[in-house]
Amino acid sequence: MKNYVLTPGPVPVPEFVMLEMAKPIIHHRTEEFEEIFFKATQGLKKVFMTKEEVLILASSGTGAMDAAISNTLSKGDKTLVINGGKFGERWLKICKAYGVDTVEIKVEWGKAVDPSQIEDILKKDKDIKAVLIQASETSTGVEHPIKEIAKLTKDRDDIILIVDGITAVGAFPVEFDKWGVDILIGGSQKAFMMPPGLAFIVLSQKAWEFNKKSNLPKFYLDLSQAHKNSLKKTSPWTPAVTLIVGLNAVLGYFDKIGLDRLYEKHSILSQATTEGFEAIGLENFAKGCTSTALSVIKSPEGIDAGLIVKGLKKKYGMIVAGGQDQAKGKIFRITHMGYVDKADIIAVVAGVEGILSELGHKFTSGAGVSRTTKILDRL
Repeated sequence: MKNYVLTPGPVPVPEFVMLEMAKPIIHHRTEEFEEIFFKATQGLKKVFMTKEEVLILASSGTGAMDAAISNTLSKGDKTLVINGGKFGERWLKICKAYGVDTVEIKVEWGKAVDPSQIEDILKKDKDIKAVLIQASETSTGVEHPIKEIAKLTKDRDDIILIVDGITAVGAFPVEFDKWGVDILIGGSQKAFMMPPGLAFIVLSQKAWEFNKKSNLPKFYLDLSQAHKNSLKKTSPWTPAVTLIVGLNAVLGYFDKIGLDRLYEKHSILSQATTEGFEAIGLENFAKGCTSTALSVIKSPEGIDAGLIVKGLKKKYGMIVAGGQDQAKGKIFRITHMGYVDKADIIAVVAGVEGILSELGHKFTSGAGVSRTTKILDRL
């Protein structure tokens, strides 16, 4: 049986990327690789919408989250963490590991933070050095209002905005320079439609000033060293050579189709998935604040979402993600990132219809597929 990987990371990888990565390995301390590395960093600037140097790390996205803290803050500093899911929780855990104090805004899972809550706290507590947030919370499918939040920190020299854009960058616009974000993070196994193993991070000039004062321990993830080497078309440590070769293939594809078209594709896939499931009585978990990177769908009342996830894999070879912690058994998550096209979305909606029919959910057979197909005709 053919397997369909439809999880929000890792995501399906296109054949043309795999073929590039299958070429013979080259040494990383050569002019040949320096040009490959330089081309990748320049291409990343376009996707991150910045003139600053985008650093390439051999790590998962969490490595870049770790580096964002350890390279800009000091022990005893205070941060404001927006916690609306598993990855908001991760910010808290990283801060705790480094002895950084936190003020927390707990956001109900499935909802976006209200920027006025952040504004109120920042007005009252002048000791806060950083706001930590996700642009797209992968565990809930929520898009947080980064543009509006950036307005609260952009003109202040004493605070930085650190954004986990791991399931955002490449899926929808996050305008780093224009909005005034201070740190933005991406990951290879999401909208960059590659295998896991690369993280991307960019710092504003304000964030680099914070870097000069940071006293937290850092070595492998020392961003000042990564920045210094990146300007010389290389990295301080052995880079993930094959993945960077593949990254250039992806960035060339992005250039060819254009970022606007890429964002439109994610948006249409998201709408088609949401409305397809609505047609058979299933709701989106993140209503009114939906990230176009993935769809997070609520299971029907009385049906464990785990049965849908298991049924899709066993019967159709479709691998989707379930819910975590408080959302376990209540939701299932489907990617729109990576090498996913309209046929994949039609297939997974049809597959869910088949599983739900067996589980006793009452709906008009084919209604979801019909609605999904109609919207996907726009692609």
